[in-house]
Amino acid sequence: MPPEPTTDSGALDRLTTLVAEDLEAVNALILERMQSSVELIPQLAGYLIASGGKRIRPVLTLASARLCGHRGQRHVGLAAAVEFIHTATLLHDDVVDESDLRRGQASANVVFGNQASVLVGDFLFSRAFQVMVEDGSVDTLRILANASAVIAEGEVLQLSAAHDTVTSRDTYLRIIRAKTAELFAAACEIGAVVADRSPAECAAMRSFGTELGIAFQIVDDVLDYSARQARLGKTIGDDFREGKITLPVILAMERGGEEERAFWRRTLEEGEQAEQKDLDHAVALLQRHGALADSMAAARSHAENALRAIRLLPASPMRTALEDVVEFVVERDF
Repeated sequence: MPPEPTTDSGALDRLTTLVAEDLEAVNALILERMQSSVELIPQLAGYLIASGGKRIRPVLTLASARLCGHRGQRHVGLAAAVEFIHTATLLHDDVVDESDLRRGQASANVVFGNQASVLVGDFLFSRAFQVMVEDGSVDTLRILANASAVIAEGEVLQLSAAHDTVTSRDTYLRIIRAKTAELFAAACEIGAVVADRSPAECAAMRSFGTELGIAFQIVDDVLDYSARQARLGKTIGDDFREGKITLPVILAMERGGEEERAFWRRTLEEGEQAEQKDLDHAVALLQRHGALADSMAAARSHAENALRAIRLLPASPMRTALEDVVEFVVERDF
């Protein structure tokens, strides 16, 4: 079993405090740009945006820009674009996954319906691109446009791998690099780009975001089998019920016998589940084979890679705060 994670989000709170003024400007811009004469758009977008997210991706953009010495305000608009992209993907994901909860409350697709969620997600993607164009930089536009395309590819790859118990570790990593780590990477890289840092430093910030994003997603996949629902903000076992093949499952299947593999095929490929009984058995198999603990070890390895990457930048309170967030990501329980 992995060690009991801390519930303290102090590291993220400290980083948010360092960029509080910038984040206030980002929030104001988000509220301004999600307005529309079509009443349902701000109503649905506001429901999700105001639902208590930590804003970790735009915070990474703001912190990266300040760490790299940016003194202007370009990072504010770009951070808002990052949050719009992220929020749009959440709306689409919840429809695809048929999720009922998001951040501890009913997901937007449950409250407003699938059609509205998809269309408002499209609206937010469009708003993101408007803000990106206003920045006037081909480099930042390229980075975020590429990220949007890669995220979509990752979601499609995950859909094609769902219910497929022969999914490999390599395919799993391709999926999470695309669907999660790519936006972390872009969020951090554009902070360095607006600060006119060297190509090596921009690459270091991109690597930091990539490795942090991979660690973040692996931990998320572990928490789906080990966290408390009240803290996680979604139903425990959602990945299991949706037939998602995540790293803990891949490790357990590699280490189990034919009878256990037949269980995974029945529950994940064929979708034949006896609800809580099968979920409990799945958790027992993951524990028996050390799949949760070893997945956490993999997350920590990527976290170490993130720390090595950011240390190319000069030491500062902002760098220390970002390093602390890396530690928070692999110790969180939500």
